[in-house]
Amino acid sequence: MPLSSTEPLNDRVYVELVRSLFANITPAVIMMFAFILAFGIVWFEAHESDPLLVVLGICSALVSLARVAVTIAYRAMALTAALDRRLARRLELTFACPYLAFAALLGLYGAYVFWMPVSEAHTLIIALLVGYCAGVATGTGLRPNIAVPSMCMAIGPTILVCAIRADAVHIGLGIITIAFLFGGSQTVLMRHDTMRAEIAKRLASVSLARHDTLTALPNRLALQEYYEENAATISPNGLIAVHYLDLDGFKPVNDTYGHGVGDALLTSVASRLRGAIRSGDIVARLGGDEFAVIQFGLQRADEADLLARRIGATIAQPFEIGDHDVSISTCIGTAVSTDRGQRLDMLLQEADEKLYARKRARNETAALRDFA
Repeated sequence: MPLSSTEPLNDRVYVELVRSLFANITPAVIMMFAFILAFGIVWFEAHESDPLLVVLGICSALVSLARVAVTIAYRAMALTAALDRRLARRLELTFACPYLAFAALLGLYGAYVFWMPVSEAHTLIIALLVGYCAGVATGTGLRPNIAVPSMCMAIGPTILVCAIRADAVHIGLGIITIAFLFGGSQTVLMRHDTMRAEIAKRLASVSLARHDTLTALPNRLALQEYYEENAATISPNGLIAVHYLDLDGFKPVNDTYGHGVGDALLTSVASRLRGAIRSGDIVARLGGDEFAVIQFGLQRADEADLLARRIGATIAQPFEIGDHDVSISTCIGTAVSTDRGQRLDMLLQEADEKLYARKRARNETAALRDFA
């Protein structure tokens, strides 16, 4: 089911964190060109052909290109599609594979260059590795499970080479690099915790603005957003059904027992409506005693009629509200459409018109029965 405001808050926060991986492609592009430039300079400064250096360099450049290509290919989907946790997890893994692979190759390449007796190249590699870690912290800092391992794999082998060389300069360089790596990792973790809390607060605030305070059902705004997110993703031959319903007998309940009982009745009705719809469909309170249900991907129009009957039978069952047994019914108007581009307000208007046409027909039938 596409992500909606009914999804658990933790899942919605996770989706937003995954989206952040695809938000800024610039660091990856800069790193790709920086590595290619550094590879060319080191190869030129080596003054002799080194097959392993060439193989590591070419593989690193190709994986860096793949990293950029994957980000570009999935960026629109990650930033604009309605994602649930499962799809977000798949996107994260798709992003992480070339990202971590490049970090590992960069680490091997940097360590190999540091092992070479070309001091000019050492400075270049250190600058490249520090720049890479800064880019990781900027681009993937909200996903420390990717950022921290990437930094460790990229810079760890060079630290190991510094320890093996064991001269004062390399030991000092290794200690400083470890300190920067530790500090960078702590910054990433702290930024992740801070942003995760901020995203959760923002999403919780948005969720409250899109829910009816009495019944906790989505409101009209949430219904509109959910429709726009999901209408375009149903099967090409699928139908959309919009049900508009109100409660018959609700006003006498309010007048007889008071608004407290009336509010409790609306809450109970909302609970029954949630249980009546399928996973992936949505029920919302439009106001007063009026509700709407949207069904997606129906194969036949009579499936909408079946749901309307099920809702009617569900609402007709007596409600126990405190010490009172309350009985009401509902009238439902249904609009079915094959046009996924049709506006929701037009479908709601059509369903509302059918609702009141049914009410008029029912009242006329009752009047004829009384007259007879």
